[in-house]
Amino acid sequence: MSYTPLTEDEVFGHFETVAGASDLPICIYNNPSTTHFTFTPALIARLAALPTVTAVKMPLPAGGDFAGQIAALRADLPPDFAIGYSGDWGCPDALLNHADGWFSVAAGLWPDQTLTLACAARAGDRPETARWQARFQPMWDLFQAHGSLRVVHACARLMDLTDAQPPRPILPLPDALTPRLRAAMHALDG
Repeated sequence: MSYTPLTEDEVFGHFETVAGASDLPICIYNNPSTTHFTFTPALIARLAALPTVTAVKMPLPAGGDFAGQIAALRADLPPDFAIGYSGDWGCPDALLNHADGWFSVAAGLWPDQTLTLACAARAGDRPETARWQARFQPMWDLFQAHGSLRVVHACARLMDLTDAQPPRPILPLPDALTPRLRAAMHALDG
């Protein structure tokens, strides 16, 4: 977000300015590993008071305590404020614990499979969720080891959807990973 570390007041001011310039809904992207800024629950609640700030995209909680984190956030948020998660491998657990959304990287290439997994988790169907999580696990392993952006770019090329490479300075995955990528994609097709 900024070369200089930001304060909560500076981030609030930024969102306030953007919210004042448009009536489109705004989703807070809480991505501390990339931005080096963590949206505290108090700041999320403060931002939720802005009329067009309607959702937050949260990172996976340390220790996997989705229920605790969601309950703590909901206590200070409007009832219609959406809480979603990124980190595809953990999002089905978030949905099982009543998160409102899954901000998925995988859904762009495997919409039917991710929808089936998300619907099973939203319905609380733990056996079906576990079955689909097992099918996705080879892909999740690649996402965690190499970054979802790199993996999705490589898979899209293998699927002949594009010949685009990741934006520089990000390098494409080495060709040696192609068999693992194909196996992970096959697990989702089978």
